[in-house]
Amino acid sequence: MKKLNLTSILLVTAIIVVANVLSQKLFFRLDFTEGKQYTLSTATKDILKNLDSPVTVTGYFSEKNLPPEMARIREEFRQLLTEYRSVSGNMIDFEFINPNKDQTTEQEALQNGIRPVVISVREKDQSRQQKAFLGAVLQMGEEKEVLPVVVTGEGMEYALTTAIKKMAVTDKPFVGIIQGHGEPAIADLAQARDALSILYTVMPVNLDDEGVDLSQFKTLAWVAPTDSIPERHFNRLEEYMANGGNLLVAINRVNGDLQTQSGSVVNTGLEAWLKTKGIEVEPAFVIDNLAGNITVQQKQGFFIVNTQVPFPFLPLVRNFAEHPITKGLEQVLLPFASPINFTGTEGSFSPLISASAKCSQVQAPTYFDVINKKWSESDFPMSNLTLGGVLEGLPGGGRLIVFGDGDFPVSGQGGQTPDNVNLFVNSVDWLSDDTGLIELRTKSIASRPIDEAYLGDEAAGKRNTVKLLNFGLPILLVILYGIFRSRRRMQLRMKRMQESYL
Repeated sequence: MKKLNLTSILLVTAIIVVANVLSQKLFFRLDFTEGKQYTLSTATKDILKNLDSPVTVTGYFSEKNLPPEMARIREEFRQLLTEYRSVSGNMIDFEFINPNKDQTTEQEALQNGIRPVVISVREKDQSRQQKAFLGAVLQMGEEKEVLPVVVTGEGMEYALTTAIKKMAVTDKPFVGIIQGHGEPAIADLAQARDALSILYTVMPVNLDDEGVDLSQFKTLAWVAPTDSIPERHFNRLEEYMANGGNLLVAINRVNGDLQTQSGSVVNTGLEAWLKTKGIEVEPAFVIDNLAGNITVQQKQGFFIVNTQVPFPFLPLVRNFAEHPITKGLEQVLLPFASPINFTGTEGSFSPLISASAKCSQVQAPTYFDVINKKWSESDFPMSNLTLGGVLEGLPGGGRLIVFGDGDFPVSGQGGQTPDNVNLFVNSVDWLSDDTGLIELRTKSIASRPIDEAYLGDEAAGKRNTVKLLNFGLPILLVILYGIFRSRRRMQLRMKRMQESYL
């Protein structure tokens, strides 16, 4: 008997050891989430499989007294690195260090750019503040990237993969941001610039500088010019595109000023040049039943309160074409956008983004009656007005993307969504023939906007039905289960009371 027990123990131990060895080589996990958030994207797998040099990841994570959510981030990061190592063929190596163990290790973490966060810890019914480290340093040869604070969820994969990609790309192509006509400075496009800098070298371009060779740029982006543009600048663009160059234009055809509550037409010459390509950006405001909010002051009794109200001049776009640029996007806010029409005969124009099924347009100049205007369905008799599209098949092979709003990629715009930057960066990626990170970039978006079918006064019945089901169905299921258990127990008691029961 003892010999049999010893054999069983040895057999179980051997199985556990073999399983652990195999788990290091053959890492896998099942993912049943809707967005496959625990499944590596194709972009990540391609990057890992094509690594030429090994990557070392040093995780600086505190270990003691961490709240459960912080400890979970550490474990998720370890599992992700294990999967990265498996997919890359052991080109990823990692270790974890506890910076709180001594002063020297903490200084090492700080010098490497790891930023501590302050957390609340409860001990013996008392709460105290404590520093915690949740960062990592990546090293590939002489290249180094720092993740000061590791975030949970889909953002973890995006941050880790883009850091690896940034180190792996040694010869970055150039992307130009046209300046010199009152456009936002590159610093005003900080989020877009940072996202683009992973794959490209982003540079300002002044079309007055004849010494700049435009052919070195894979793509040029022109965002919201406000000053008049000389003809010679358009001539340079014509030459650039005739040689296969690509151009992204985000144009403000109208200007909305909430301070003066007025809207006016913007003329720079860019709108006339686009018209020669068959793209007409109308001098009008798109208004949409699905819109972003503005803050208005309203008097309630003796008090003035700030209230968020939908403002139709800020279309919230959720209509996206099936295209690599828009794949995975959920919503983009376009402040004071204009409709786009294609009237050309040269090339093929495809809409990328459109207004909702209930929209319209207001010709500029106009006045915004923010306080007194009561919007109704009759104000939105149109549908699916085009707000952005791509023109292909031009002579020379160049491609042109136009958006009827110039402010959507500018950092710090009120109500801006994460997809605003993603739309801009995805467009540059696609024009530059590099769509590798589009899938991963949009995978990190986690907003879940309410479907249009449930918005508006006419959908009140649908909303109330959904609310009732969400609230009442779980309670009803509990009650039914209680009745079922009660009847079952009663039947069992009756059965036990019978003489024949043994």
